[in-house]
Parts: sequence; structure tokens; C-alpha cells
Amino acid sequence: MEKAFVMLAELLRQEQFELILSDTDIRLVYLMNDAVESLLVFKDAKMTGKYIKDYDGMLEAALSKERETYILTVWQGDQAVTLFFKDLELEVHLYEYGNIAHFWVPGYEYLRLLEYQLAILRDKMAYLGEDYCTDTEKQLVHLADFPPLNYTSYPSVPEKYLVPRKDGWKPTKEAIDIMMQLSQKAADKNMVRILKIYRKCHGRWMTKKIAGMLCQMEHQSLINLMSEKMHEGTKDYPRRIFEDSINDEFNHRLKKAQKQQKEMETHGIRATVYREEPFTTAKDSLDFHVYLMIDENSEKDRHVRIQEVK
Repeated sequence: MEKAFVMLAELLRQEQFELILSDTDIRLVYLMNDAVESLLVFKDAKMTGKYIKDYDGMLEAALSKERETYILTVWQGDQAVTLFFKDLELEVHLYEYGNIAHFWVPGYEYLRLLEYQLAILRDKMAYLGEDYCTDTEKQLVHLADFPPLNYTSYPSVPEKYLVPRKDGWKPTKEAIDIMMQLSQKAADKNMVRILKIYRKCHGRWMTKKIAGMLCQMEHQSLINLMSEKMHEGTKDYPRRIFEDSINDEFNHRLKKAQKQQKEMETHGIRATVYREEPFTTAKDSLDFHVYLMIDENSEKDRHVRIQEVK
């Protein structure tokens, strides 16, 4: 319970207050991404005042307790909403995300996909802690601090949505260590050599050089290994479940994509199936998509084509 109140204070400091109202509970979104849906649940709660769902502005909040009842008042501008509740609990749903993709930015999608997965993994670790991560995730999360691969080089979202970090261009020792281990396992001797230099000289010029190497065919065994590790580290998490009609259509498209994938493989074309799906607890839409990432490589560089399966 104490941890849940710390999380509540953290959200209010960040001026985040997105309620999900139902007939039984009042819940507050804590962290919501493709890897996790987590909420703070106000138990035995009642609400007075007016809650503005799409409010975008400064918040003020006050929390007090009278006998056995907590009282949380939040001001959204000149409107106030008050929650009376007995207890506060954390609700967490973890999901498989190794096969989830969003293709918001064109070009080098296979690298932007890794950047996105590492970024949401980093958020999961930062907000919820190691107890909610597999051993493989605990290893891979350090790559979010590897500038040749993170948002400084291959952002997965348009620039206006980026939330830059103060140290985004500075690699951590752990990030280089993990990249070195993966490069050695992939038998990528040239990358190992460059990483030894990068330990001593990790300015922006060297960052851009390594970022350029990551899209070359010579280093795709390393990229494929990272993708396989991401799948391995998340495969035991459950998939999201939707209404029967939605699941049926979703599965139909997935089977169609898998059939096309196998047909391409018979012609020596590498293709990978990815999906995009809505949240289950905070439904802003019921849209879902199924994609094929199809390799169309040149002699030197790796290129892919994204094809949506309708």
C-alpha cells in the first residue's frame, strides 16, 4: 500500500491524472504501453465534483486522511474533483511485446523497432522495478543507453513526440558491456573492434559511425540476435485478449500474414510478422493492425518494406 501512495505522489508531481471510471472501481493510469498496463486502484471509492477527461493543463492536488478514509482533491484549472477511498492498490498486467511494432517513422524500421521496444522496457523497469522483468529484459534494458541505437540515432516517433533525456548521447558502461557481449556472440569482429574504441572515445562522431554500421549487411547477424533476444525475453508474457469478434478478425489477419510469410520464404525472401493492438484497460480505440516486415536488401545496406495485411 505504501508503494502505491508513492506512485500516486509521483504521478501528481508530473501532473498526470487520467482516471478510468467503471461501475465497481475508480482507477488511475500509472504506466500504459505495449509492455505493461498498470493502474492505481482506489478501493471503496466515491467521487464528487467534476472530472474533465481530456483536460490538458496544470494540476494541483491535496491528499489528507480522516479516520479510515483518504481524501484526494485534484484541481483541473478551476474545476475540482474529490475522491474518498479506503485503500490504494497497484494493479499490473504484463504483456508480450517482442512481436509488437509501430511504424511511425519511415526508414531503418528494423532499428527503430528495437529502439521502441528498448524504450518501453526502460520505462517498465524505471516505473515498476526489476520484479516485473525477466532476466533477459534486465540485460537488454541497458541498450536504451547505447546512443548508436537509442532515440538519438533511430527515433521510433516523430521529433515532436520525443522526450529527450539529458544524457541521451552518453553511453553507460553497462550498455557498452552488453553490446560487446552480443557482438562477440554474433561473431561480429569488426563491431567488437569499434566498441573497444567507443569505450574511450564516445563523442557524437563515433556514435554516428556505429549507428551507420548497424544498418550495414555486415552487422545484421548482431541486429537479428538482438531481435531474437527481445522475443526470448518476452515470449512467456500473455497476449492481450479482446472480445471474440475482435480476436477472430485479428487471428484471421495473423494467419493470413503467416501464410504470406511462408510463401516468401520459399522464394528466399525474409519476412517477419508484427502486430499493433489497442490497450485493454484504457481503450482509446479498438484499432489493430498486422504487418509484414519484408527484407529488400542492397549489397551493402539492409532495407525493409512494411506491408500491412488487410
